[in-house]
Amino acid sequence: MFKTIIWATDGSENADRALAYATQIARESDCPLVAVHSTELLTGRAGGYPLLADEDDVEGKIAKQVEEAKGDGLDARLGFAGGIAGHAANTIAEVAAAHGADLIVVGTRGQTAFAGLMLGSVAQRLLHVAPCPVLAVPPSTHVDSTGPHKTLEKVR
Repeated sequence: MFKTIIWATDGSENADRALAYATQIARESDCPLVAVHSTELLTGRAGGYPLLADEDDVEGKIAKQVEEAKGDGLDARLGFAGGIAGHAANTIAEVAAAHGADLIVVGTRGQTAFAGLMLGSVAQRLLHVAPCPVLAVPPSTHVDSTGPHKTLEKVR
């Protein structure tokens, strides 16, 4: 059904949950999975500085995840893109359009609550600017050996 899937990631735990969905869909569709991380830059007189202090670690983690997906037999690729802080969704949408993606998979909460309050939700913004459907994976999901599914809790 899908020809190219984008996994939009900021390296957070919620993005990792979205990866489980993205890899399952890519496997079932036998299509490439492109991991996209937008390095958001704070701009000023001295030039751009990454918004996240641990940006190098985040990029290393994502590269490792892509290598693991390749090791599992997926056609997985990595794409880093940079842009002004607060514009990650636009950057991801541009990459998706350039790859002819027909699905973007993203977690609904990113690195920090503060960044979300200050910059807005990337997932929410993607719903408005993406050139294709967006699958937004909430934090209340998990994946086990049977695949991704909703966590059910007992209600008393």
